[in-house]
Formats: sequence, structure tokens, C-alpha cells
Amino acid sequence: MAKILVVGGSRGIGKAVSQAAAAAGHDVRAMSRSGDVARRRDDRLEGFAGDALNNEDVERALEGVETVVQALGVVASLEMVRSPVTLFSEATRVLLPAMEKTGVKRLIAVTGFGAGDCAAAINPLQRIPFRLVLGRAYDDKSIQESLIEKSTLDWLIVRPGVLTNGSATDRYRVLMEPHEWRNGIVSRADVADFITEYLDKDTLGRRKPVIIRYPL
Repeated sequence: MAKILVVGGSRGIGKAVSQAAAAAGHDVRAMSRSGDVARRRDDRLEGFAGDALNNEDVERALEGVETVVQALGVVASLEMVRSPVTLFSEATRVLLPAMEKTGVKRLIAVTGFGAGDCAAAINPLQRIPFRLVLGRAYDDKSIQESLIEKSTLDWLIVRPGVLTNGSATDRYRVLMEPHEWRNGIVSRADVADFITEYLDKDTLGRRKPVIIRYPL
């Protein structure tokens, strides 16, 4: 089993991945500003307080790690709609050179349906509300993806659809090819299950799957 660093591990998909990976037997370091985690009896889940935009914090968090899961999020707000979002790209510009410096070669990044080249797959009826509400965040996620794709890492970019807090079902769909990509609904627990399965693979394959359960 591997040592995993989850960047953004205190909530959302990051929290779900941290818990699922620890339950699967991996040693997990969950990095967040607070460092808070739900403790496990087997102590496989370690909280790490750090700032994803701070070089020193990120380099310390990478010590002894084999795979990084980058699962950052921003809180939905009017500010997100009105002002540029830069967290995803800025954190990636910190993470990539830190991984190179520390010799960590594997990165799983969670972005979302509508980022990068899957933006063209957005249903025309969904495109206007998507751009109005999420456009600035997804512009930055697209930059994040581009930075990762240009790196020399073994990477996997995971693009979930609309996220819910439902339980894991193991009945989600993995849409690997561009002609398959479409929006849908999926639980954070199902996305975490997919990512956890990939932790044991020899290579991440430099792929960009869309993950949904119910299509929209």
C-alpha cells in the first residue's frame, strides 16, 4: 500500500478520498489549512495543517509520499461569480515544482465536467447558466489542467459531474473518450471510490475521464 497526500483533505471530495483510501489500507496524509481529520482506530489517516499556496508547507507535506490527490474546492458565493478565481492554477503552480523537487511522480487532480477540452461537451441548454455561475472557477480549472498536462508527471485528471453527498454505489459511469463525455450527477463517495481504485494501478495513464452516475 502507498502513502497518499490529499491536498484539500478536510472537506468535499478530498475528505471522501482521504477516508476511502485509508479504509482501503493506504496511509493518508490529509492536508488542509486546519489539519482537521476524523481519526481512525488504525491511525492510517494523518491530518496535516498547511497552505496549498505555500511552497514550504507543500514540500513538507510531500515527504515520503508516492501519490498526490489534488482535490481543492472553493465555496460557492457571489464573490466567485463576480471576481476571478485563481486558487486552482496558483496551487498547481506551487505543487508541480514541489513534486519535481521531492521526486514524487504521480498526481491525481480533481477538476470537473466543463474544464479543459470537455467544455465543448456541455449541453447548449446548460451552457449559459454554467458560464454565469461557474465560469470563472472553471476558467481557472482549465488553466490547472493545462499546467498538469504539460508536466512530465504520470497524471490522471478526474472530472466529476454535479456532485452530491450520497453514499457510494459502485454504479457510476467512467467516460474515458471525448465522444462519450456528458454532464451528469454523481456522489462524492463514488468519485472517491474511483480514485481509490486508481491508487493501486502501476500507471495513471495521463487520462481525463468524466465521472457520472445519472446523465443530465
